[in-house]
Amino acid sequence: MKITFYGQNALGLKIGNVDVLVDPFITGNDLAKDKIDIKSLKADFILLTHAHQDHILDAEEIAKNTGAVIVANFEVANHYEEKGIEVHPMNHGGSWDFEFGKVKYVNAIHTSSFPDGKYGGQPGGFVIESEHKNIYIAGDTALTMDMKLIPMKTNLDLAVLPIGDNFTMGIDDAIVASDFVECDKVLGCHYDTFGYIEIDHEEAKKKFYEKGKDLMLLEIGESIEL
Repeated sequence: MKITFYGQNALGLKIGNVDVLVDPFITGNDLAKDKIDIKSLKADFILLTHAHQDHILDAEEIAKNTGAVIVANFEVANHYEEKGIEVHPMNHGGSWDFEFGKVKYVNAIHTSSFPDGKYGGQPGGFVIESEHKNIYIAGDTALTMDMKLIPMKTNLDLAVLPIGDNFTMGIDDAIVASDFVECDKVLGCHYDTFGYIEIDHEEAKKKFYEKGKDLMLLEIGESIEL
């Protein structure tokens, strides 16, 4: 599995021959818009954790460019289906076997509304079990005891956790979250995009290191392989 970071919560996953895009917010991100051309992005599926603009902004255009299927909660999926986009609706606790692996939609503590104020359902995260690697994409969330349910069924190879604080977990809570999901390999997201969520990179890595954990903070466009 190859994972590329596009800023904020936007990720590209290459799982076998399938391209999966998560929460594409690029053209509105000053840190990413001059580095990533959304017209060049490949996507067979687009996973959306919730309806906030900094997670969905480019989803419609990319889906129409690529023919990707949007996977999201029922309300978000309906929103895009009305725009003529193929969707797969999900809801909390449910799972589905896609061609790239099994996806489960799990709880997140946050809010969810579209930029125009339209109701976006309840936010969530995704646990993806592929043929060789398993990852947890938390989305925007507070620390929650529900995270302890994940390792009861899935042994994770990577946890993608928000670390910017203010709107989501900060560094200290993300460390606890990695304990809850029993995964010491963490990819940080949802940081630096706005003034409210700027972090000290070295301090963040040091705090994880002191707990025996590996925090990866990728440059926009940078990739890792699991």
